[in-house]
Amino acid sequence: MTEPMTVRLAPNPRTAWPSFLLAPILLACTLAPLSVKAQVSLTTVVDLAQRNSSTVKLAEADLEKARAALAQTQDAYIPNFQIGSTAGYSHGFPAGQPSVGSASMQSLVFSYSQRQYTKAARAGIDAANLALKDAKEQVALDSSTAYIEFDTVNRELAAAQQQETFTADLLRIEWQRNEAGVDSDLDLWQTRLKVAELKLQRVRLETRIATLAKQLSVLTGLPVGSILPDHASIPEIPAISVGDGPRSLPGIAAASAKARAMQFQAVGDDLAWRRPQIGFGAVYNYDINELNNYALYYQPNTFTPNNVSFGFSVQFPFFDFALRAKAKVTAAEALRARVEAEQAQRQDDVEVATLTGSLRELDALAEVATLKQQIADAQLKTVLVQLDTGNGASAGPNGQAQLTPKAEQLAKIDERQKYQEALDASLSLAKARLGLLRALGHMDDWLHELHSK
Repeated sequence: MTEPMTVRLAPNPRTAWPSFLLAPILLACTLAPLSVKAQVSLTTVVDLAQRNSSTVKLAEADLEKARAALAQTQDAYIPNFQIGSTAGYSHGFPAGQPSVGSASMQSLVFSYSQRQYTKAARAGIDAANLALKDAKEQVALDSSTAYIEFDTVNRELAAAQQQETFTADLLRIEWQRNEAGVDSDLDLWQTRLKVAELKLQRVRLETRIATLAKQLSVLTGLPVGSILPDHASIPEIPAISVGDGPRSLPGIAAASAKARAMQFQAVGDDLAWRRPQIGFGAVYNYDINELNNYALYYQPNTFTPNNVSFGFSVQFPFFDFALRAKAKVTAAEALRARVEAEQAQRQDDVEVATLTGSLRELDALAEVATLKQQIADAQLKTVLVQLDTGNGASAGPNGQAQLTPKAEQLAKIDERQKYQEALDASLSLAKARLGLLRALGHMDDWLHELHSK
């Protein structure tokens, strides 16, 4: 595919900046980086997008929450320890124990439900890890697609600007031919229409570039307009198919892990009203007799300041309808989570089938657009050669007409148009391939290509 030509202008020594002004200008550019554009690779954009993404940050917060939930279920077996004081004065018969200091501990010893809750917490961590991976892959897909489109549209805009240069020459030539009576007013109007259409095309491309620049700024956190695409940093997108074997998608695996966690939770809640649980507790109190004459109501010499009690508690949840209702609620939530996981798998199957079908068509369209661009490029070279050598006309009444500068400009405009169409077709094909990579669970391959580029 022929790339747009670039023209380099040598600096004019008469208009060059004095050397004593260069240092302040360079310093100002350094202190004002927001107005400076720089080439940023696709790998850098993806990494920045994953770090800046609120979706990824939320998934990381969910992972921390899941880890804390597991610690909470496991720590139920670790005795807690509390100290305090309930000192107070009472008159008459003492209303409570005369403790000025107390310490207590308690813990869970055995519970059928707690074992299920621990399994649910572990499955919740698996779901959170998979959801985090899924979020990072989605951000990588979004940022890669936006970057590749940004690079493509920039090249299209360069070609459109070249087209406008050619159309300006074409319009000048058409005016001359119209004044000379060679072409009619209709030819002039058609040329002016082509100029207006190409101007509209350029405006649309500039609008797309502004939108994509804002999108990349939101994704990466960099200032708007500070990113220049580096085409060399974009690796070739692997062309895979369903026959390459689908892998487990992090999103679907996360939904399945969440459903598994809800199922463990439901089993634990069901066992909570069916099975007993055993706990352990211990209490120490330091009592005094100065505040309420506690010893007057007991046998002499039986009051002691140090008192300790400990033991096990066994609870049987008979007729606990609240626990039974909670178990039914959790069972319904587990069923819903399982259905959602199955639905996600079916939706992915449909997406894979849709992308596979459109990918074949886009592949063919890209091939056709590339061939058209190559043909237009060859025709342009032929026109230029004929204009240079002057053999555009052949002898005889049916000979080919002599080529004119108008034909040259039309050939150049057509070649640039076919070039843009080929870029558009390649962009659609790249988007479809990236989407299929994501749908088949091969985004790791794409990320590996990025980091090895």
